[in-house]
Amino acid sequence: MNYYLLFYKTIENYVEKRDPYRSEHLKIAEDAHQNGSLVMAGAMAEPADGAVLIFKGESPKIAEDFANSDPYVKNGLIKSWEVRPWTVVVGQNF
Repeated sequence: MNYYLLFYKTIENYVEKRDPYRSEHLKIAEDAHQNGSLVMAGAMAEPADGAVLIFKGESPKIAEDFANSDPYVKNGLIKSWEVRPWTVVVGQNF
């Protein structure tokens, strides 16, 4: 199984603007976690200007599909996103 990092860069004042989309965003994240494709995810702190989500799957499409369906992306709260393959050296027991 391969791992992929999804990096989000958020808009300014993202925390204040996310409320209308937060429950839907958390629902798709929880669904992805439950089906085993999303290993873990969280927002960057100090400054709160992004997030990182770790996926596992056969291809980066698993993370790309998540981003394309995320209400944060679809509603302009994410100004850019990028998926990068991640070579895990220690701790592959997720």
